[in-house]
Amino acid sequence: MMDVAIIGGSFAGLTAALQLGRASRSVVVIDAGAPRNRTSPGAHGVAGWDGVPPAEILARFRADLEPYPTVSLRTSAVTGVSGSLDGFRLMLDDHGHIEARRIILAHGVRDILPDIPGLAAAWGRRVLHCPYCHGYEVKGGSLVVLASHPMSAHQALMLRADWSERVTLLTAGMEGFDREALEQAGVRVDRRGLEAVKEVGDGIDLQLGGGAIERHAALFLGPKTSLAQTPAGQLGVTLAEGPMGPFVRVGPMAQTSLAGVFAAGDVARPAPNINFALADGAQAGTACHASLLFPGFFQPFVEDAAPT
Repeated sequence: MMDVAIIGGSFAGLTAALQLGRASRSVVVIDAGAPRNRTSPGAHGVAGWDGVPPAEILARFRADLEPYPTVSLRTSAVTGVSGSLDGFRLMLDDHGHIEARRIILAHGVRDILPDIPGLAAAWGRRVLHCPYCHGYEVKGGSLVVLASHPMSAHQALMLRADWSERVTLLTAGMEGFDREALEQAGVRVDRRGLEAVKEVGDGIDLQLGGGAIERHAALFLGPKTSLAQTPAGQLGVTLAEGPMGPFVRVGPMAQTSLAGVFAAGDVARPAPNINFALADGAQAGTACHASLLFPGFFQPFVEDAAPT
């Protein structure tokens, strides 16, 4: 019986493990080895690591855990979770299982990219999601936002304000945008659809409806996200609906609606960011440790109530 099983070994999960390892608690971090930002060439806006590839940062995080003998890493995927406080059971895809008193969900969410040829191959490099994470590297270039949800117009306005004077919102059949407001802000609105994407050395070629091909510096989009068939979904913790998709509702100390289960990082936020994941991981790790010492100290999160 482990004290804590952490599902997900990226920024939030490894940070939580560090807090628990320093308390000499038995911890296993279970990770499938496919972090959400694995295709990104650099993590930007992260103090001390600005521009460093995420894989290099995570390798350093794993090395930081090596001096702590009670922390172990296991490369696997969790296929099922059952049980309750002080008696959780996790089934793994290597046919093994782990029993733990507490669980920290840090497995993130699954991005659902539009089914457009070439788009997934350029994801994280010339197909981008966040102006704060990637906007500076394409500043001043011709930028296109592919409409995928109502917040796409907001993204286009942000890019036009501080990153480029050449921003196009490609509505691709979506309606409901305030076209007049966009155009007054200097955002070009294009109603054509996107048929294919091809990454090139200095940008990205977009094949638009009618066969026209345009070259731009980058394509931005906010992908829909899913928690279907994840441990968060299997446990049945309370979810909320964000602009991109569902996320786990947590209280002020990262506690979920299920006793003994905490959540940190992208899985517990409506928008992803490495800085937030680091803070969430530290909070979840310390709160989880406190719950082992004082089992009644943190009550589960209750919808429409003030968590304690």
